[in-house]
Amino acid sequence: MTVTKLSAQELFRAAYENRYTWDQNFPGYTADITFKHDDQVITGKVVVNADLKAEVLNIDDEEAKKAIHGQAWEIAIHRVRRSFADTHGANTFSYGNTDETGAVEILVGGKSEGDKYKVRNNEVCHVHRLIHGTFVTIDTFSSHDTGEGYLSHTYDSVYHDPKTGEQKGGRSEFTDEYEKVGDYFILNRREIRTETAGQLSTQEFVFSNIKLLEPVAA
Repeated sequence: MTVTKLSAQELFRAAYENRYTWDQNFPGYTADITFKHDDQVITGKVVVNADLKAEVLNIDDEEAKKAIHGQAWEIAIHRVRRSFADTHGANTFSYGNTDETGAVEILVGGKSEGDKYKVRNNEVCHVHRLIHGTFVTIDTFSSHDTGEGYLSHTYDSVYHDPKTGEQKGGRSEFTDEYEKVGDYFILNRREIRTETAGQLSTQEFVFSNIKLLEPVAA
């Protein structure tokens, strides 16, 4: 009996397509936001439209507004459903090493040469990508199974200079919680703990009263 081994591209593609995303009918939503940054607590509103543009309302503090907008934008951008061909059509994939947890390394060539991923249990559990001139490394420790794909639950991120390999800034640990609103899973809490030079800073974004927007009539 011949066991057919999946190609690196097939293995990675299956995990890529196993991510939870919103479909094209996603109407957008509104939510109340409570932003806690160390001792500071700020409240307001967030709107994410059907085209996944985010807006922050009722907050005057520019730094807080920027932080909340950044998170709302990032939440939405990761739920966009893009085909594998659109995202990775110009890349090639080959196998690297398998680590002690059984995670299989996928090495990227072509347009995104130098990027690396790891796949375990049909999920991408490690990302090492060059984004805006900086290497971003993300390790996922646990995930939510929605029944329609997975969502990361706990993970960390570190930035490195691509030329020197030197770490830029601190290591951040994330915890994401989701709730189902209508047919869609939407983030209702994200905690980010960042340690820089021995100092710990905590940010918490709590989204409550989440309501889907009315679909726009065609």
